[in-house]
Amino acid sequence: MTELATMEFHPRPQAGEAKPWAFPAPERGTLGNGLTVLRCHRPGQQVVAVEVVLDAPLDAEPEDLDGVATIMARAFSEGTDKHSAEEFAAELERCGATLDAHADHPGVRLSLEVPASRLAKGLGLVADALRAPAFADSEIERLVRNRLDEIPHELANPSRRAAKELAKELFPASARMSRPRQGTEETVARIDSAAVRGFYEKHVRPATATAVVVGDLTGVDLDALLADTLGAWTGSQAQPRPVPPVVADDTGRVVIVDRPGAVQTQLLIGRTGPDRHDRVWPAQVLGTYCLGGTLTSRLDRVLREEKGYTYGVRAFGQVLRSAPDGTGASMLAVSGSVDTPNTGPALDDLWTVLRTLAAEGLTDEERDVAVQNLVGVAPLKYETAAAVASTLADQVEQHLPDHYQADLYRQLAATGTVEATAAVVNAFPVDRLVTVLVGDAAQIKAPVEALGIGEVTVVTAE
Repeated sequence: MTELATMEFHPRPQAGEAKPWAFPAPERGTLGNGLTVLRCHRPGQQVVAVEVVLDAPLDAEPEDLDGVATIMARAFSEGTDKHSAEEFAAELERCGATLDAHADHPGVRLSLEVPASRLAKGLGLVADALRAPAFADSEIERLVRNRLDEIPHELANPSRRAAKELAKELFPASARMSRPRQGTEETVARIDSAAVRGFYEKHVRPATATAVVVGDLTGVDLDALLADTLGAWTGSQAQPRPVPPVVADDTGRVVIVDRPGAVQTQLLIGRTGPDRHDRVWPAQVLGTYCLGGTLTSRLDRVLREEKGYTYGVRAFGQVLRSAPDGTGASMLAVSGSVDTPNTGPALDDLWTVLRTLAAEGLTDEERDVAVQNLVGVAPLKYETAAAVASTLADQVEQHLPDHYQADLYRQLAATGTVEATAAVVNAFPVDRLVTVLVGDAAQIKAPVEALGIGEVTVVTAE
């Protein structure tokens, strides 16, 4: 009889003791040219993330040139005084870097990711792009054509079309926030290299910009590196630019963007609320998460799990523009899609969820799950240097202190159920919501009117 070999198992690894975690605190400094620098050493993060925040907001765009900030942002990587567009792209690729840029209401952002060993080269390329962008006629013309090609596709996308209509409904026509962030066909078609350079020369300068550098900086003389790259960028000083307050009309009403034959209806229900400077923000974040932040939230439990109307509905708060003086605002919204025949019943159930929430409040269990999901997973959320840099750049754009994110997690953990309930009920009052539906008006108009959630208007899709 063959003797069976015995197996010897190694002891099962045991979990280590939990270590306290807090959002990393940056060091702040200023270069000789006035550029503000936030740096954050993250050992082990060999891909360094750099965010450059420019004070070039959308409401600074010249009249009838909506979209020029977007074209400028895209043109930063299309050649400099040292490299053509093709050469610039090749240099980025040679050092294993990626460079993205976009424009939004607070300003323009450039985002660089580069291996720590190539940081000097990557920063040099970004500095060249900011210091002496080419803005060649041919490249600007190409970017304008590309943008014009994108617009019809965006209008055909139900969620993008709903967002466009909601902004138009909420904000006065004179406000930049009422119009598409990246411009319309009419305004983009007017943009040329002279317009881009004019916007650049008026709003892009180191004295009003901030660079955020996050990653493993072991052995890196960052001061010398910054002085040789971004420190060589020069520009004039600038007077503080007046920022108009955000004004919105959230009178309860419904707008249907007619898409005959649509098998689904896209829902976007929103209004404006306070920004992150308001002390209610942590409770509002927590309450909104309980309402529609995840698959286990109230909206999903009813509309997805119980009724099967949708694959998912989300509630969220997104900062539009932030200001310490209270003139900023956020977008508070519920978004999702439902099958066309159930548009009326789905909206009815959604309003029932909101009314029940106001009458009965959140449960302690809902609050605890939300805290665990928002606070407990934060260390995973910020594992990469890019995630930390992006959040620090957000704080810069929103005029928040460097310790804001760390404070926010402590505040979320300390927020009670009653406080979170009051915040989300105030954020989504049933009689002060603007509802945009992109769908087949012939099928959904009558059922929606029967709900009595506001006057119903039908507009034609472009």
